[in-house]
Amino acid sequence: MGVPYFKNEPVMVLVLGLLTCGLYLIYWNMKMATVLNALAKRELISQPIAIVAGCCVPVNAYYYYLAADALASLGADIGKEQELRGKGTMLLILGLVVPAVAAMIVQGHVNEYYTAKGRTA
Repeated sequence: MGVPYFKNEPVMVLVLGLLTCGLYLIYWNMKMATVLNALAKRELISQPIAIVAGCCVPVNAYYYYLAADALASLGADIGKEQELRGKGTMLLILGLVVPAVAAMIVQGHVNEYYTAKGRTA
């Protein structure tokens, strides 16, 4: 099974996350969890964690901690392993303070994966 296609403009993830007071981020968390699990080739983020992360700040921080682990796998696939491996602390802090910015960063790196693999809509 391949990596599901879920490509958005990172700025739109930020804007929609802020405009909907985080409701869009619950949907985004669920969709991105399937993508990140496929990239990691194992279940890192369960769907219940993805849903609750949108409503509970400590769980949201945990979600982005797990997302950073998946980004390391993504980095290995596109030749940026060192760069993406060090994003865990930053994503954890942003997940606590401004989750829409953390989502924007993760979406940007997933979009890089799709570009590197030549995937389009």
